[in-house]
Amino acid sequence: MVDGDVQGVGFRSSCCRRATELGLSGWVRNLSNGRVEVQAEGNPMTLNELRLWCERGPSAANVRTVRLSHLPITGDDWFEVRP
Repeated sequence: MVDGDVQGVGFRSSCCRRATELGLSGWVRNLSNGRVEVQAEGNPMTLNELRLWCERGPSAANVRTVRLSHLPITGDDWFEVRP
């Protein structure tokens, strides 16, 4: 969960691009409460790289917090932007 000024600033598309560059699978979507939810799968080092990116976000974003949780693996092999 990414909290802050993270909607309407290109966060989802930038996150998808970065996750794809890192070889991760999963998805990113906006939530109605103004947060962005990211679910990603991959090796721990690259997941950490994505977490670090999420803490900054694209230049127009103002990220306040990133909250992590562990979820079951889905086995998907792509990363997408969800509505």
